Amino acid sequence: MPEVNLLAVLLCGIGSMALGALWYAPPVFGRAWQRHAGLTDEALAGGNMAAIYGGAFLLSLAAAYVFGLFLGPDMGVGPSVAAGAAAGIFWVAAAFGINYLFERRPLAMWLINGGYHALQFTLFGLILGLMP
Repeated sequence: MPEVNLLAVLLCGIGSMALGALWYAPPVFGRAWQRHAGLTDEALAGGNMAAIYGGAFLLSLAAAYVFGLFLGPDMGVGPSVAAGAAAGIFWVAAAFGINYLFERRPLAMWLINGGYHALQFTLFGLILGLMP
């Protein structure tokens, strides 16, 4: 089994959270996401933030680690970024798209969430490619 740089995985998790903070900020896509998700300000404020953010961070670490296993050692930056973009678009966003079609969710919601994960995995590819 290939080894994965755990510092790179940690940076992927931190990068994922930073990207999410920007992507889902109210002036960017946050208000549109909230509207399409049917969440009020009160509902968002009423959640267990430690569990939500902690769980999201742990899941990001797990995704980055397994993606690092998938990439293997010394793949190089360019191919790692390309693999990240492909995984984000054609695995994660496409899987969301299937669910969203059956759930009759709006296209905008798919573009917001799928776009985030496409960038997230592209970022993972960049970090893991730079830090084999």
